[in-house]
Amino acid sequence: MRKGSIFIICLTVLFLLVLPSVMADLATENLESMILESFDPESRTTDWLIVGSKFTTEGFPKQTYTEAWPEAVYGSNTDGRDLQVLGINVKWDRKGYNNIEIIPVKEDEDGNTVPNPISIPGRAQKIDLWVWCSDFDYYLEIHVRDTKGVIHVLHMGGLARIGWNNFYTNIPSRISQSGQYVPYLKSLELVKLVVWTKPTENVSDFYIYFDQIKVLTDTFISRFDGDNLAGRGSVEKIWGEE
Repeated sequence: MRKGSIFIICLTVLFLLVLPSVMADLATENLESMILESFDPESRTTDWLIVGSKFTTEGFPKQTYTEAWPEAVYGSNTDGRDLQVLGINVKWDRKGYNNIEIIPVKEDEDGNTVPNPISIPGRAQKIDLWVWCSDFDYYLEIHVRDTKGVIHVLHMGGLARIGWNNFYTNIPSRISQSGQYVPYLKSLELVKLVVWTKPTENVSDFYIYFDQIKVLTDTFISRFDGDNLAGRGSVEKIWGEE
C-alpha cells in the first residue's frame, strides 16, 4: 500500500474518532428554569413603571405590591414566606386599541427614572409568568431585545380568563442568541410587558396582577483557556456597558 493511502486512512480514522466528541459538545444542553422577577420584597429584581396610552383616564394607571400568590406555585404558603405580586388598576376614556406598558426601571445617578431591562441568562427557550385575570378580553405581549438592538414581540395570549393562569411561549429560533465570534453567547433582554385592549371590550376598572416571570434556558457554555474574558459580565466590567 502506498504511503499516501496510509496517510489518508490515518487521517480518516482520526477524524472519525474526534467527530463524535465535537458533535456531542455542540449538542450538549444544560436546561435550567430561572426566575427573572419574583416581585417579592427580598428578591425583587427591579422597580417597575406602569405607563398608560393616550386615552388613559386621569389618575391612572395605579400600581401596588400586595400580599398574594398563585396557589399552583406556592400552595397555602404554610412556611409564611413574604410573597407579593405586582397589581395594576387602569381605566381608559374610550374604547379602542388602548394599552399599558409595564417597564422595568431604576434611578440613575441624577435621580431620573430610566429603563432597566432584565438580562435573560443563557440561550432562552421558553418564557412564562403568572397572571391574575379578571375576564376582560384583552391580550398580553412580552417585548425582548437582542444584542443588535432589535425588539421582538412575543405574543403570550388572551386575558379573557379568571384568576391565576400561567402564560408561556417558546422563544422562536429566528431570534438570534449567539454570534460568530467570541463572546459567542448573545443574551436577550426583557424590555417590557404590554397589555392591549380590544376595541369592543369594556375599558373601565380593569385589574390585573403579575407574579414570577421565569425562563427555561440553556446555560451550557463550552470551556476554553481564557473563557473568563468572554462572558457578557466580564466584557461589561472591563469595557463598560454599551
